[in-house]
Amino acid sequence: MQKELIRYIYFDLDDTLLNHKKAEQNGLRDIYNKMPALQVVSVDELLRVYAQINRGLWIEYAQGIIDRSTLHRRRFQESFEALGIDGELYEYAGSIYMEYYRTHWEWMKGAKQAFLTLHEYYEMGVITNGFAETQRMKIQQFEFDKMCSSIIISEEFGLMKPDPAIFNEATKQAGYAPEHILYVGDSLSSDVDGALNAGWNMAWYNPKNLSPEGREPHLNFQDFQELIDVLG
Repeated sequence: MQKELIRYIYFDLDDTLLNHKKAEQNGLRDIYNKMPALQVVSVDELLRVYAQINRGLWIEYAQGIIDRSTLHRRRFQESFEALGIDGELYEYAGSIYMEYYRTHWEWMKGAKQAFLTLHEYYEMGVITNGFAETQRMKIQQFEFDKMCSSIIISEEFGLMKPDPAIFNEATKQAGYAPEHILYVGDSLSSDVDGALNAGWNMAWYNPKNLSPEGREPHLNFQDFQELIDVLG
């Protein structure tokens, strides 16, 4: 990656800029503490089973097999049933989850400094998979809408990353050729594959130092200071 070619930086939102995983787990812990019926199992077991089932449902959602209402229902219903808990409790759990989840939104470690520093030198945008109203609330709360010229949310666009169409649209909105765009994201399948296939530069946020599994991102970084050092 030649930093002098970079004109525009897109960021992924969840688990790149904002700590979705931590917020999700803390929201589930709040539900666990609120609902004694769940406490027949450990909170760690609830988190493990929910994560496994939710991951599979998001794959089905991305493939168009299920819609969002089905995902919302099944993630709690199937998790509870797998744990031997009354599956009918899913409706109440689902109704209070977002209320708790929202209270735990926060920046990933180092991400705020990196974003604000790079914003002084580059035009910025956000591309995120997820449900529109939830992602819009995050974008407004953290004021990305004031700092970014392009914000693309998969549900609003109608396709999810890594579909080439979403990256083609992002290229148009940025107003630069692909070689002048950098994407910063944590997901190998959604972010790295999508950006590389679009001909963009790719900075893979990889805090656990995982294998790229054959991909070749232009930058593989574990700490946001590394991103600042390369682009600053």
